Amino acid sequence: MSGFDDMDVDTIWMNGEFVDWEDATTHVLTHALHYGSGVFEGVRAYDTDNGPALFRWEEHLDRLFASAKPYDLDIDFTREELTEAAVELLDRQDLASCYVRPIAYFGYDSLGVSPKDCPTDVAVAAWPWGTYLGEEALEEGVEVMVSSWRKHASSQIPTNAKTTGLYVNSMLAGEEARRNGFTEAIVLNKEGNVAEGPGENLFLVRDGEIFTPGLSESILDGITRDTVITLAEERGYTVHDNVSISRGELNTADELFFTGSAAEVTPIRQVDNVEIGSGTRGPVTEELQQAFFDVVETGDRAEWFHYV
Repeated sequence: MSGFDDMDVDTIWMNGEFVDWEDATTHVLTHALHYGSGVFEGVRAYDTDNGPALFRWEEHLDRLFASAKPYDLDIDFTREELTEAAVELLDRQDLASCYVRPIAYFGYDSLGVSPKDCPTDVAVAAWPWGTYLGEEALEEGVEVMVSSWRKHASSQIPTNAKTTGLYVNSMLAGEEARRNGFTEAIVLNKEGNVAEGPGENLFLVRDGEIFTPGLSESILDGITRDTVITLAEERGYTVHDNVSISRGELNTADELFFTGSAAEVTPIRQVDNVEIGSGTRGPVTEELQQAFFDVVETGDRAEWFHYV
């Protein structure tokens, strides 16, 4: 991703107001800066045949508010207000295809571990963002390594809440992979089974059937994950979406691919220097990838889009 200074964006919605990009700041003693006490979403907007639209915005809002619950983080704006903010933000900046980041976090008041006196700050930003793992990755696939860092368990920290502080785990795994010459990582859970990527869910194809770790495997309940499961089942595939996948099964898979709002549908061609399948994008991955992009380019599934 290029720096924000290279992008033609100048506005952020923050606590009910549109402010200049450079003025959307927070105090250095903000609770969330010190303790990671925020929740967020990553949403794609696509320039569909029916006009610019937020993809599965309602489901992202559902998860944002659900993520806030275990932290007693009160979001003082309604779903409608956040939707209006996002739509106007895209309109003000003339953005059609972009990435949208809603975030809510404990702000500045006190710096004890307890945030009880801290306000909740809420912001929505949007900017152009191309293919997360590289344009060539969509066709050629990516090389990944199994990280030495494990995914935390839901008995330790809620794994189905998209929490800012938890992404230090993702950062460690991803940067370890890149230092070792790989594009991305795969993270195992505490039992040693496959969890997910640092910012992606993982799918495995074997003998024409599709497998993906269940929610009990310490994964985030991905919205693109759900999208791909729906598209696969509609095309007649058997999808096992509540399984445990061992590390060894990665190496013997016919196909592997990542899903995520940023990563979209990205094939995996190699794990730990072991070629997956034929070492290229497999036919099942290609079919589901094409189905996904057909939807987001045409906007044909009206229930999945909120038009700007």
